[in-house]
Amino acid sequence: QVQLVESGGGLVQTGDSLRLSCAVSKGTFSRLNMGWFRQAPGKERQFVAAISWSGGSTYYADSVKGRFTISRDNAKNAVYLQMNSLKPEDTAVYYCAAATLIRVEYYNDYAQYPYWGQGTQVTVSS
Repeated sequence: QVQLVESGGGLVQTGDSLRLSCAVSKGTFSRLNMGWFRQAPGKERQFVAAISWSGGSTYYADSVKGRFTISRDNAKNAVYLQMNSLKPEDTAVYYCAAATLIRVEYYNDYAQYPYWGQGTQVTVSS
């Protein structure tokens, strides 16, 4: 059973940066497609970014494109989300997710990811 643990969340001000990390264990990380999702209070879980198992393809929500960068280190079994120019609307619990098999058109669909972390809170004050 793949296990995911997020870290790096916190309280920051508008315009600041944060780097989220997701440590993966009990799975063949190099074969996992990875995603970041977020959920604000009272809202549905929302796609943020995804990266293919090889790292060769990345995908972003329009709302974060140009500000956030997803990356992975297969040697460290970790995936990262660098978040720059943070805005109050980025405030949410951020979740790391993993899937072994996923079609390109479904990278932004949270239902396609069977493995999830517990989430890390990101709060951006105005």
